[in-house]
Amino acid sequence: MGQVTVFSGPERRRRWTDEERLQIVAEAFAPGARVADACRRHDVSTGLIYTWRRKLREAGERATSVPEAIPTPLFAEAVLAEDAAAAACGAESPAIIIDLPRGKRLSIYPAAPPALVAVALKALR
Repeated sequence: MGQVTVFSGPERRRRWTDEERLQIVAEAFAPGARVADACRRHDVSTGLIYTWRRKLREAGERATSVPEAIPTPLFAEAVLAEDAAAAACGAESPAIIIDLPRGKRLSIYPAAPPALVAVALKALR
């Protein structure tokens, strides 16, 4: 006769309904929300939330309607402000100024080589 081992305890793989997934994804990507916070609240890995979002978007594209609960990404508006002092400086003024969190600022001058600008912008990702 053979030996039988019985494992008891909680199931290792959790299962979520489609409604639960949609609610978690909507909460994670709501304006002002942080994905990491939603992951901690629901005990879900960040990779799983991004996978759910990708699959919801793909399903929405096939059905030609995007689920309303998932906000679409928005882009920041670029504002060009003409400053009299900056215009007087001429070529010494930066062509692009990017304000970063914690008071940091990235200035890109017209004479900067394109490769250097590309590396700086990739570092901001």
